Amino acid sequence: MKNSSLLYLLLAFSACSSPSTSSSSNDENEAISYQTVGSVDRLEQELDLFISENAKIEVIASGFEWSEGPLWLADQNALIFSDVPTNKIWKWTEKDSLGLFLEPSGYLGTETNKKEPGSNGLTLNADGELILCQHGERRIAKMNASLSDPTSDFSVLVSDFEGKKFNSPNDLVFNEAGQLFFTDPPYGLDDWNTKELDFQGVYRLDPDGSLNLLLDTLNRPNGIGLSPDGKTLYIAQSDAQKARYYAYGLDGEGNVLSGKILLDATESVGTQLPGLPDGMTVHSSGTLFASGPGGVLVISPDGKHLGTIKTGQGTANCAFDEDESYLYMTADAFLMRIKMK
Repeated sequence: MKNSSLLYLLLAFSACSSPSTSSSSNDENEAISYQTVGSVDRLEQELDLFISENAKIEVIASGFEWSEGPLWLADQNALIFSDVPTNKIWKWTEKDSLGLFLEPSGYLGTETNKKEPGSNGLTLNADGELILCQHGERRIAKMNASLSDPTSDFSVLVSDFEGKKFNSPNDLVFNEAGQLFFTDPPYGLDDWNTKELDFQGVYRLDPDGSLNLLLDTLNRPNGIGLSPDGKTLYIAQSDAQKARYYAYGLDGEGNVLSGKILLDATESVGTQLPGLPDGMTVHSSGTLFASGPGGVLVISPDGKHLGTIKTGQGTANCAFDEDESYLYMTADAFLMRIKMK
């Protein structure tokens, strides 16, 4: 089923309203009840280890243009995420609902005709500082403010490769050694931007500031993740003709040793299953939760497709909270979540 009738109502609501959180409770001591959508398509019994049969997909906020880059802030018990076209980062908590976290988030200039000016992927470094993929500025940056008092003051970590400006850095992940891996597809470029690189790269930025090109052969590298042991780098390719998830073996220095197609989802691409391989998160068990055709695909480390969390929307990214009790999903105009076992 592509969409439920409730989802159509939510779409109509979000098209004419500012971002909002849906709740059926007015009593702060009463549990909040959210509207639910979609379903879970179970392909393998192993999925039951992660998601119970009665788990529901909850819509906890709506009204965004394209939500992306979810990141859990454990010290605030909060989720922040990008709304790329509006150049904003939003913050959601169970207690306080939805509020603006940061604006502008990815573009600090004066042009008004940019399609995707905002931040995209978000992460924290070892010091708990916010690191952003800034589409509009075409760079990786650090916010020079605390998470409790955010401001649009940034330091540039890296903005070019061999003197040529990046396309539009999209997603990023740190390993335990403090090396930052990120992708650089062209989605944030506008017609009036100059594309300076003739490839779409996957890079590694080392703590000493040195930048290393790891891959230049993927057409649309997008989401990125690391296995729990840091030895496998996962890349999602958002290409309708080659909608794939790749796994690359890494050596102790973070260099690519080998690569393979972990899962090819090209045959699933279509109007009945909206979306392409995009952002991902890796469970502590090593299982991938990766956005793609239909919603979020659950993929074992050996490439078995265990099932799909079918949101009914083009789904950009996902992230767990601190103890992996919920999976949060940025799905087009919506912020959703599902309870984990």
